[in-house]
Amino acid sequence: MDKLLITGGRPLAGDVRISGAKNAALPVLIASLLTADPLIIRNIPHLHDITTTLELLGELGVRLEIDEKMSITADAGDITRLRAPYDLVKTMRASILVLGPLLARFGEAEVSLPGGCAIGSRPVNLHIKGFEAMGAEVVIESGYIRARCKRLRGARIFMDTISVTGTENLMMAAALADGETVIENAAREPEVVDLATCLNAMGAKIHGAGTHLITIQGVNRLHGAAHNVIPDRIEAGTYLVAAMVTSGAIKLHDIDSSLLESVLDKLTESGADIKIEGRTISLDMRGRRPRAVNIRTAPFPAFPTDMQAQFVMMNSIAEGVGTVTETVFENRFMHVHELQRMGADIDMESNTAVVRGVDHLTGAPVMATDLRASACLVLAGLVARNETIIDRIYHIDRGYDCIEEKLAQIGAQIRRVPGDQMEARTAVA
Repeated sequence: MDKLLITGGRPLAGDVRISGAKNAALPVLIASLLTADPLIIRNIPHLHDITTTLELLGELGVRLEIDEKMSITADAGDITRLRAPYDLVKTMRASILVLGPLLARFGEAEVSLPGGCAIGSRPVNLHIKGFEAMGAEVVIESGYIRARCKRLRGARIFMDTISVTGTENLMMAAALADGETVIENAAREPEVVDLATCLNAMGAKIHGAGTHLITIQGVNRLHGAAHNVIPDRIEAGTYLVAAMVTSGAIKLHDIDSSLLESVLDKLTESGADIKIEGRTISLDMRGRRPRAVNIRTAPFPAFPTDMQAQFVMMNSIAEGVGTVTETVFENRFMHVHELQRMGADIDMESNTAVVRGVDHLTGAPVMATDLRASACLVLAGLVARNETIIDRIYHIDRGYDCIEEKLAQIGAQIRRVPGDQMEARTAVA
């Protein structure tokens, strides 16, 4: 199993191009199931979760063409299976998104209960409740969700909890339902808006995406289209924090600053000089140490839970004391123990981390527990004295496109090492 080897202490400086957003690309790829015509999707990031999604679509019978720029043409004209098996679904919770399109277009679907990062409960009951309101019969048997209907019908659906995947699944299903569907308390995330933009280009009639009230007027069929995936706001935020904690400077390209206003506000509060020009964001710390900030995660447009771990790490070497409160997932502080092993001064009080900044961290062998925790540990390795070895980096490959190459281009001393080589290296030492 590969590991990342990082020698910290170097200020990062340079330019980074931001990739397409994983959390936008996945539902857009799955939306290809809604039409018999080809769907062309551009700005796809090269990630393990994308590969898993393509394997899943291929298993269902979707024909896929991929060019050298990771532009993908998905043709679901000849679907051969309506079952998403456990082997492909177990590593990625977004796999449940095939349920809505298959049910809406073919009247039945069978999807394994999904897996993914162990960061807390993300129940499927919101999806099931919505499909049942639209007239589907849904049962859970032997670890699979089985749903059937003659044709979904429009309904008024109130989401008990704001759910991005729940909103996306129901929105896709409603696009082919009979009549009008209204989703109340819908997720407002940019990835939901991006999916609605793609669906509307395919002939859907969706209004209100980006607000808590989304209205979908069902149509009889959708057609092919071409769509450019939005840039990854979490990747962008992670690289900005990387420059921040190393007292460096960075310029991000191909990024829309409106996607991460809450993050930029906190970076400015922490002492960063930030400049926005068109589709670029520049951050300069001018050699300064960041100041600790208080964070409270919440659904968009508030501070994103996917940036929580990175800011815990930033506070750990900042001046002062900062609190970080997690309100979205109940088990998303697993990175704290690993940071403590590197010398961070963090106390946990229920769902809040109280972080007292220290002068420096010290490199150590650490283990990634989920996608964003792995990014947090990479950042810690960039600032730590001596050498940091990060294990279980398959997590980071799920969500960051070529992270070691991009960081190396701006001055990081980082490389990927096969596990057997690392074991031999340790034995020699």
